[in-house]
Amino acid sequence: MTLTHQEIFQRYVYAGPMSRDADALAELFTEDGVFETPLVPEGHSLPRRMVGREEIRTGIKAYYRRGSDNYGTINTQESRFVLHETADPAVFIVEIDTVLDAPDGKRTTMSLVQIFRTRDNLIVHLRDYFPTPTGD
Repeated sequence: MTLTHQEIFQRYVYAGPMSRDADALAELFTEDGVFETPLVPEGHSLPRRMVGREEIRTGIKAYYRRGSDNYGTINTQESRFVLHETADPAVFIVEIDTVLDAPDGKRTTMSLVQIFRTRDNLIVHLRDYFPTPTGD
């Protein structure tokens, strides 16, 4: 069964940002998949580039353990995204406005863009362009 880009993206969001399950997230990638976060500064708790399912699993687990909670809890009722299909049937782009409810009660919005390259229902390459809070 071939998944739509929407279904692949929804699986990614559930495994990662929603449930923070590094094992489930890593399984969405091909064995040699690449996860990049080009805007993340050097020394950030999330590696800028992870290659291979096991490196993705390890890097994401460490990131979740180090307290990525300082971003806040995702407010699924307020968050929005737009998925863009491209001329390449293996590539789609997602614009996301994630609304976060911070532990201090403040609500903020984090806008980001993700570019997915897929093959056989798995992510081959993900480039995640998101801002990072100061001090993370």
